[in-house]
Amino acid sequence: MSKRDYYEVLGVSRNASEEEIKKAYRRLAMKHHPDRNANDKAAEEQFKLIKEAYEVLSSSQRRAAYDQFGHAAMEGMGGFGTSGAGGMNFSDVFGDIFGDIFGGRGGASAAQRGSDLHYSLDITLEEAVFGKTAELTIPTLVACSECNGSGARKGAAPVTCSDCSGYGQIRMQHGFFTVQQTCPTCYGKGRVINDPCLSCHGRGRRKQEKKLSVKIPPGVDTGDRIRLSNEGEAGEAGAMAGDLYIQVQVQPHALFERDGKNLYCEVPVSFVMAALGGEIEVPALNGRVKLKIPAETQTGKVFRIKNMGVPSLRGGDVGDLMCKVQVETPVNLTAKQKELLQQFEKTMSANNKHSPKSNSWFDKVKKFFEER
Repeated sequence: MSKRDYYEVLGVSRNASEEEIKKAYRRLAMKHHPDRNANDKAAEEQFKLIKEAYEVLSSSQRRAAYDQFGHAAMEGMGGFGTSGAGGMNFSDVFGDIFGDIFGGRGGASAAQRGSDLHYSLDITLEEAVFGKTAELTIPTLVACSECNGSGARKGAAPVTCSDCSGYGQIRMQHGFFTVQQTCPTCYGKGRVINDPCLSCHGRGRRKQEKKLSVKIPPGVDTGDRIRLSNEGEAGEAGAMAGDLYIQVQVQPHALFERDGKNLYCEVPVSFVMAALGGEIEVPALNGRVKLKIPAETQTGKVFRIKNMGVPSLRGGDVGDLMCKVQVETPVNLTAKQKELLQQFEKTMSANNKHSPKSNSWFDKVKKFFEER
C-alpha cells in the first residue's frame, strides 16, 4: 500500500515554512498522543505517521530529498545512482537518514534521559474542590551520591571504549553500503567503566523512595494530570531526569455528583411541604444553606444555588449547587393517618384541577387508544 504524502499528513502546503510545519506537528501530536488516547491503536499509528512526517520535513536536507524523490528517497529506492537529479549525492541522502537512525555520524550516543514516572492519586471531592497538599512517596531511580552518577569508583573515571574509539558506533562494509551499528562493548556510550562504583555497581543510579509535597489545585477532576518536571527517574551518566505525571482520580461522594463546575444533590421533601411550601436546610461542601421550597413544587424540580459548586481550574466563575427535589411518599402510617388521607382524597376527587399532570397524562392515554 502506498504511503501517504507527508505534507498531507501534517496538513500543510508544499511551500510551508519551518514554523508552520512545527506548529502543525505540535497540534496533531498533542491530539493523537498515546497518553491522550489510551488503547486506541488507530491514534497510535497516526501519531507514528505524524512523527515520521515531521522528522523528514523538519530537516532541510531530508525535505529537499523528499521533494525531489518522494518516499523513494527515504526508503533507499527510486532508481537513481550515486549522483541523482539536481546534483544531490546518493550517499548524502542516506547518510543523513542512517546517521539519525544509528545515533549520528560516527558520534557516541548521548546519555539517555531518565524515564517518566506515572502515579495515580485518589482524592476526595472536597479535596478536588478546595485543593490540598499531598505527601507522596515515589519509588524511583536517583543519581548515585557516591559517584555523582558517573558509575565509576571515587578517584576513577570511565575510559574511552577501545573497540569503537569512543564513537559509540562501529562500521561494517556490505558491498556498496557502509552500515553503522551500536558498539556491543560500550552500548553506544563511547566509554566503559573498568573500576565500577561499589554503591551502584557501575550503573550510576540506584533505587530510592523519594518523598514529595505536591500541591493539588482547586478544581481538578478525574483524568486531570499534574506534571512535575525532572521528578522522574534520574538519567544515565548525569543526563536529565524524566518527569513525574500524577493522574488524579476523584472518589465518589455520598451526597454529591459532579458535572463540570456544578454539583448535584437530591433533596427529599415531604409531600406536605411540597404542596404548601416551606424552607429546608440542605448541605453544601463548605457548610449548610437554606433552600426555599415554593408551594406546589413537583418531584424532579431542580433549584440552583449560585456559587456553591466547583471553582474553575483555570480561574473564572465558581459553579453552582443544583438541588433536585424528590417528593417523598410517607410510610408506616397509623390507622388515623390513613383515615385522614382517605378523607383528603375525597375532597380532591370532587375537583380534578388539583392534579394537572394526572389530567394531562390521562388525556394522552385516551388519545392514544382512540388512534389505535
